[in-house]
Order: sequence, then structure tokens, then C-alpha cells
Amino acid sequence: MGKRDDLIAVYADDLKNKCGMTPDMDLLTKVTIGCGPAIYNADASTVAGSQPAELETVKTNFLIKKLGLTDGPQLMEAINSVIEVYGKSERNKYRAVVYYMLTKHFGKEAAYK
Repeated sequence: MGKRDDLIAVYADDLKNKCGMTPDMDLLTKVTIGCGPAIYNADASTVAGSQPAELETVKTNFLIKKLGLTDGPQLMEAINSVIEVYGKSERNKYRAVVYYMLTKHFGKEAAYK
């Protein structure tokens, strides 16, 4: 197994044990690949759930640009609800896991076909 496969296993474990969901491994793999080299960078691989600028970046670069959603209050509500599910006290909120949950939340799995 390569480094990416190891990370995907970590993300799947987080989804199961911290978020209480059974991951769709095919989609999780595609979301992880979609994150690009960011997953290998300690800072870029996580989402700082308490920093408004970071959440704004997730909204703009992922929800609007990648998933093609229209801007509105529902986007930030979804981000906050995903952060809540992951656990606000959870220090490492992996970007791939957050993106996976947002993709599922909006039913935008087709963005990764």
C-alpha cells in the first residue's frame, strides 16, 4: 500500500469512529485524489474548524468551484454541521473527510464520476 492508501484508511477510520458513518470507499478515494498534494502537507491536510477564513475557503474553493453549488447561507450551515459531526474538539479534521461529508450532504457524488 502506498502513502495515499494509508491516508484513505485513516480517513475511513475517522468516518466510522468519529463521524458514525460507513464510508463509500470508492467516493472517499476519489475525494482524496481530488484534494491533490494537500493531503501530504500537515497544515493543508486538515481544516481549521474554528477559523472563519478557513471555512470561507472551503465554501468558495470546494462547495462553489468544485461542486458547483450556488452561494447562500445553506453552504456555511452545512460546513458547520459537518464540523459539528466530526467533533469541534477533534484537533485533526482531515480535509478529505470534511469534503467527503459535504459531498454526501449535498448529494453531489456525481462531481467525482
